[in-house]
Amino acid sequence: MKILVTGGYGFIGSNFINIAAQLGHEIVNVDCVTYAANKQNIRTENVRTFEEDITNRIEIEKIILDFKPEKIIHFAAESHVDNSISNPLVFLETNILGTYNLLSSAQKLKNDFQYVHISTDEVFGDLDGEGFFSEKTSYDPKSPYSASKASSDHLVRAWANTYKFPATIVNCSNNYGPNQHKEKLIPKIITNCLNGEKIPIYGNGQNIRDWIFVNDFCGAIINIIDNKEKSLNETFCIGANEELTNLEITKKICSLINEQFNLEHDCLDLITFVEDRLGHDFRYAIDASKINRVLNWKPQYSFNEGIQKTIEFYKDLK
Repeated sequence: MKILVTGGYGFIGSNFINIAAQLGHEIVNVDCVTYAANKQNIRTENVRTFEEDITNRIEIEKIILDFKPEKIIHFAAESHVDNSISNPLVFLETNILGTYNLLSSAQKLKNDFQYVHISTDEVFGDLDGEGFFSEKTSYDPKSPYSASKASSDHLVRAWANTYKFPATIVNCSNNYGPNQHKEKLIPKIITNCLNGEKIPIYGNGQNIRDWIFVNDFCGAIINIIDNKEKSLNETFCIGANEELTNLEITKKICSLINEQFNLEHDCLDLITFVEDRLGHDFRYAIDASKINRVLNWKPQYSFNEGIQKTIEFYKDLK
């Protein structure tokens, strides 16, 4: 297939491209190469890249209409919650206006295509107790980041409803794995362990996230585009049912690194509690039964398997 990917130098986008290229798909990558991008993340030569910002509607439209993709996978986004709190404007511009530019440009395609919009479980807000997010959960974003992603989801649904735009929306749980920027929780824990630096943990570390290995999530996206007749005009919540508190995940990684590396320090001693993040949601958890039922998708990696592969990746970047 001819696939256009946005944000392909980033974390999830690059992992998707590496997998999709091995499957023989023709890929165009659109990435404006921000601080979170890394050209080395793409480990295949069978990709054509345009270093362009999705907020530039004229250029984005030209790329899309020239390439005529069969699939558009929209990964590109500003995604760091802390940064959205200190500088929300860039999140509104990239995540909302950028999405609009893709929708309005793809709307002019004459060929049959599918647009897959990559979103987050954070648009649903906070699970303060029991239960899980599902495709029927109401939106209740709590940060500028999640509000901007919720807005982009609503734009996609509006295009699908008003213009019969051929879209699929995906709300995923927290991804981890190779290629993730070191500002994120798991890469920061691993690299700080290896470098003997303090590991900052917000509040008391009891906030809970549902974690999914990035290869599993990319596999779900491949499944979606391979089954257009079942996935078009649908929304899928994707998670691996691997809930851990931030403190649990930190202690697990510290213990694994203590066991596997001959370090002069005990990584557990590096854990440092810091002032909690503003508006910090307590718990996210995904009910992925719909994509399991409709597309027969299940995660292949346990957290222990995925985190071991992740540690192996970051040890070589130390």
